[in-house]
Amino acid sequence: MKKLRILLTPALLLLIVLIATSAKKYIGCALDGISAWAFNVLPCTLPFMMLTKLVIELGEMEKLTRPFSQPFKALYGTSPSAGYVFFMSILAGYPVGSKMTADLYESGKISKTEAFRMCSFCSNSGPMFIVGTVGALLLKNAAVGGILFVSHALSALLNGLLYRKIKAKEEAETPGEKTIEKTPLSFGDIVLSSVQSVLSVGAIICLFFIIIEAAMPLLSLLPAPLLPLGEGLIELTRGCIDASALSLYPAAVICSFLISFGGFSTILQSMAMLKKLKMPAWLFSVFKLTQGLISAAITAALMFIVV
Repeated sequence: MKKLRILLTPALLLLIVLIATSAKKYIGCALDGISAWAFNVLPCTLPFMMLTKLVIELGEMEKLTRPFSQPFKALYGTSPSAGYVFFMSILAGYPVGSKMTADLYESGKISKTEAFRMCSFCSNSGPMFIVGTVGALLLKNAAVGGILFVSHALSALLNGLLYRKIKAKEEAETPGEKTIEKTPLSFGDIVLSSVQSVLSVGAIICLFFIIIEAAMPLLSLLPAPLLPLGEGLIELTRGCIDASALSLYPAAVICSFLISFGGFSTILQSMAMLKKLKMPAWLFSVFKLTQGLISAAITAALMFIVV
């Protein structure tokens, strides 16, 4: 960690100098990031964050998750809540799954080990972004968007199997043993918490758009087909936009990997939600890397068969 800080400090100072000396250019990048957040993330993320938080606070999670109890317990070694969180994450997109996992852990409804396992398959993008933005808008092919969505959902479920035995260090008592005195949140508290969370997501996206622009002299050294991949590793949306300029097959495979990996911007968004869980960032990054590779492989096979 100390070595990382030593490396980050000069990089951050250089970024500050670049912004100060080329303010007009970087203000434009910041506005692009804010626009990407406002039109692609905010409309679907904020309502889902508020509504899922309400469901958890109402204490009805057990009833809703009862049909998924045995399958998810057998496959992933988690509580039945995992099924509900998975389906909500795959509908709402990043970072709703991470926020719900954190809320369940903080409310004492799942253990730390269960939360770790859930993070391996409950951090997902949603159909609005995958089918609508990437498939129909960027790749101009809604059918390919459907393939990307199927690949993404399957990769999450398969990825969870890889980490079903993982255990968290210094795990506290099981949920049944916890005696947490928790004051119910008011509707105003829920709205405020959700707005703060989604604003933090917007700030991270804005920052990473600026980082990509600052890194362009280095990224431009990559071969043209790899440039979108390099950009997408930093910020998902930017990488998918540039990948769409490639031919359909490689564009779909690259987008599939990026959507499931999420980029460091999305990983940072999720880590902000999971702060109280104290999950190592490297472990969450490994979860997302393996999911990205599985998703890309599924997309490559389906594209070869279907398209």
